[in-house]
Amino acid sequence: MTDAEAKNLPACPVETTLTLIGNKWKVLILRDLLPGTKRFGELKKSLGSVSQKVLTAQLRDMEADGLVTRTVYPEVPPRVEYSLTDLGMSLQPVLNSLQNWGERYKASF
Repeated sequence: MTDAEAKNLPACPVETTLTLIGNKWKVLILRDLLPGTKRFGELKKSLGSVSQKVLTAQLRDMEADGLVTRTVYPEVPPRVEYSLTDLGMSLQPVLNSLQNWGERYKASF
């Protein structure tokens, strides 16, 4: 994230967090990268119905925001891997809370 973008973040910390991870795909990408590095195809397969275009856009956004790192290996065919940065890993308690809440909600029915 650039300094100019950081200055445009909302004043509310909750809104800031939602700005960074507040859509279905970003949260699921975080979930899938918490255990470790994944290749693009692995992410696409684990996410199911996401299109390649949307997944690429979400990963680029998350990389720009400092949540994900992208590593390209100079091989033929090229191998690209994604992993969480330390900042991205720091979202683990947030995702754990979302999971726990979702489990309790589902159990209430």
